[in-house]
Formats: sequence, C-alpha cells, structure tokens
Amino acid sequence: MSSNPSESFFASSPRGLEAILADELRSLGAQAVTTAAGGVAFNGSWETCYAANFHSRIASRILWRLGSFDYATEEDIYAAAHSVSWGQLFGVEKSIRVNLTAIKSPLKSLDFATLRIKDAVCDRFRDETGIRPDVDRLAPDVRIHCFLAHAEGTLYLDTSGEPLFKRGWRHASVEAPLRENLAAGIIKLTGWKFDEPLFDPMCGGGTFLIEAAAMALNEPPGAGRSFGFEKLAAFDLKAWNRVRDGRPPRNKVRPALFGSDIEQGAVASAKKNLMAAGFFDLVKLQRADILKVEAPASAGVMVANPPYGERLSDADEMAAFYPQLGNALKQRFAGWRCHFLTSDFRMAKMIRLSPSRRVPLFNGALECRLFEFVVVAGSNRK
Repeated sequence: MSSNPSESFFASSPRGLEAILADELRSLGAQAVTTAAGGVAFNGSWETCYAANFHSRIASRILWRLGSFDYATEEDIYAAAHSVSWGQLFGVEKSIRVNLTAIKSPLKSLDFATLRIKDAVCDRFRDETGIRPDVDRLAPDVRIHCFLAHAEGTLYLDTSGEPLFKRGWRHASVEAPLRENLAAGIIKLTGWKFDEPLFDPMCGGGTFLIEAAAMALNEPPGAGRSFGFEKLAAFDLKAWNRVRDGRPPRNKVRPALFGSDIEQGAVASAKKNLMAAGFFDLVKLQRADILKVEAPASAGVMVANPPYGERLSDADEMAAFYPQLGNALKQRFAGWRCHFLTSDFRMAKMIRLSPSRRVPLFNGALECRLFEFVVVAGSNRK
C-alpha cells in the first residue's frame, strides 16, 4: 500500500443506488468514477478511501483492487492468489476470511475455488514466514474478496471490515429490517429537504427516521464504528485522524420527523434504536394504524417499507389493503409526496392512485420498486 493517489477501489451498494453513490463519492474527492451493476469503481488516495468509509451513506463496502488475472481452472485462481505478497499487506497474526462472487463463471464449484484462494494465501505466508494465518469466518481481521467473470478474476482487500450499513446504533431488531444504506438512498430519492416534515407510518425499527436525522444533522454514518483499513500494514493514522477530526460540525436544523407503527413492539424497537443513535428527541413516535393515522402536517414526505405480506398474512389480504391505503392517503394526506418500497408490483394498480415515479431497486436479492404518489384531494385518475 502507498499514498499514491491512483489507487483503485470498488464501492459496492444496493442495486439501483449506483448513480447516487457515484455522486456521493465525487463529493468526497473520488476520481475516475465509473458506475457498474451493484457499485462504483473509483480512484483516489488512501485518505479518500478513509473518507468514503467514514462518510458514505450509500456504500456497503469499499474494496481495494489488488489486480486482475485470467483463469480457466481453480488452479489458475490458486496461482494468481499465491503470486500476491500478502505479508506486505497485513501481518500473519491477522485472521482472514475469503469471499467469492461470480457471474457466468465456468467453474463447477465456487466453494472449492474459495478454498483454493484461502490455501494460496496461507501457503504464501507459510513459504515466507513458516506460519499460516488463522481463518475466522465470523469476525476476521482481514477480508479477502475475489470476483470472477467468465474468464477473468479480480482480487480485492476489504477496507471496511463489517459492512458499512452497520452504523452501530441498531440495538433492537424487527422482522426483515431494512438495511441502513438502502434506507438512506431511498430518502435521497424522495428529494426530502431538511425543512420538510418526514413521516414513516410503518416505521418498524426506525431505520428511515434514524437515517433522515443523521442526514439532517450531517452526522457521519461511520462515527461510531471501526474499519478494516485499520488492520492493514500501511494504515496511515495521520490521514485517518485528518478525516475523523476534520468532520464538519453538526447542522443546527431541527428536522420535523414523525413515526408510527400498528405494532407496539415495533414502536418500542424504534425508540430503543433512536435512543442508541442519539436522535430520540428529534422524532415523535406513536402507535397507530396507517389506515387511520392523521397527517402530522399539512404537507411533507411520507416514506414507508410495507410488509409485503410479512405482517399481513397473504396476497389476498394485501390486495384488500391497497385500496384502503389509497383511500386513507386521499382523505388525510393531500399535499404529501408518498413513497413506498415494495416487491409487490400490484401495488401501483391496486392502490388506485397514479404513481408519478417508479424506481427499480433491490432489497438484497429481492427486486422492488419505489413508488411515488403525489397525493391530491380525490383520485389522481381521470
């Protein structure tokens, strides 16, 4: 590792948020920014890498690109991994984990290919030091990533450690929680301004509310956690201190944030998480049914992640729910821009409102749409 400003990185992200991530990375000093499916490639100094880890609300991981290689067999992959001087990158006392992903790879067993990369790393250390590093699948010091295309592979070192969507505040969980970076990207897609009311009427563990509060206050998402780059051999403490100590002051705005959920347990979880994040005093929470709750202001932004049948038992119940939701929005939320993330594409038709926008997104492997409904009194349909 060096301070060369031309180091190459890849920032992974939820699919559908690549353009937002690219803009965010440019604002942090990234150069040669290029979007790809599932992330953004960029060049920059190590200080830029540290800043991306510390400040990015959208990235899942920041991977340092070590190099590419051609392959046809698992032994080609072993040879490529063995050619890397791993001892110059991290110490043998650090535990490791290898992650491999592939698209259209001709290999029959990706598990075996992963094992061969691990063997190559350990063998290279043994050849040079006589000692092999330990493997730790749960909490490794260093994560090695390999991506395989049809005939080319790329090796990376993970500079993030734990995924960046793990901000450190989640003390209480609900069923199928929304990842924090996806929530942050959705809030950006809504166009929410910090002086507008924001309301999540199906708040679950409070993810949208916490991400909105952090954005409004300009609180870095990485302020409460550690990073993988701190375990690498050439970690630059002075550069890291410049990033961490140079964080901008908190904004003095006080956003109008509101949350509710029909389940008392979800409201309690949101309260615990808001308190852990330090934002509880910024949010007004209540237990309420979205079909009955009153709008907290005359206009604003609603954002919600409906349960896709997790809390409503089946497709028939959801089919009955959508028209009722459309009526509730028309009756009590005229003047609001309402956004719903769902994998149930019937929603746009069955809610009986015309969506002004449909944004394709992925919640993990689940294909979704972010529907926007600009609500006016009465129906939007002619």
